[in-house]
Amino acid sequence: MENKPKITIVKIGGNIIDNEEILNGFLKDFAALKEAKILIHGGGKTATKIAEKLNLKPLFSNGRRITDKAMLDVTVMTYSGLINKQIVAKLQALKTNSIGFSGADGNAILSEKRTNSEVDFGFVGDVISVNKSLISTLLLQNITPVFSAITHDGNGQLLNTNADTIASEIAIALSETFDINLIYCFEKKGVLADSEDDDSVIETLNFEKYQSLKAEKAIHSGMLPKLENCFKSIENGVQNISIGNQNILKDSTIYTKIKL
Repeated sequence: MENKPKITIVKIGGNIIDNEEILNGFLKDFAALKEAKILIHGGGKTATKIAEKLNLKPLFSNGRRITDKAMLDVTVMTYSGLINKQIVAKLQALKTNSIGFSGADGNAILSEKRTNSEVDFGFVGDVISVNKSLISTLLLQNITPVFSAITHDGNGQLLNTNADTIASEIAIALSETFDINLIYCFEKKGVLADSEDDDSVIETLNFEKYQSLKAEKAIHSGMLPKLENCFKSIENGVQNISIGNQNILKDSTIYTKIKL
């Protein structure tokens, strides 16, 4: 059986984006990766700060942003504009040729407005499909796609979309053609057995152990959507998944490996 070409897909969290020194260090490590790669990012605190300058009050439900029309404008400007282009420019300086994308660009990620929820999240999208042909073509041309957390519905409507989910859906879509290494990178060293102890990293987490820790409410609630995306990915052909901090691209780092 022929070996599939390797791709590293990395999603970076807001606490990395918000700290320029940490972001610059991470992007240097990311640019140094030899294989094809994709970067997905959210918006950190920047969208909230810009909203406050515009006298808009950000709304959340269980840690998830509610996106009304005014907040959608802010997230599009911030995620797909300011942050995306800053990251692309930094990667160009590191000799990594990259292109910034929202889901609308090249019809890269099609979503539908979320309706199956007790809470009305507004203009929030759930991914329907990923344009794997487009992404594969770019990767084969040695171009690194950089995705913001904005998608579209195919009818002219942009939608704010969870960046962890975007990373998972891209990984699943490309897993038939490529050997995927999916990495979730945020401020902690990995999934913690004790959310108060930053050194209590669970080095290997399988689904059975996850279900047990979830039942015990031992895992921080903010980690649950990320882990749901991890296990969905691994069930759909993504073999290598890990969660850790900005040093995760370095060999000697402690992090959590996700297993089925």
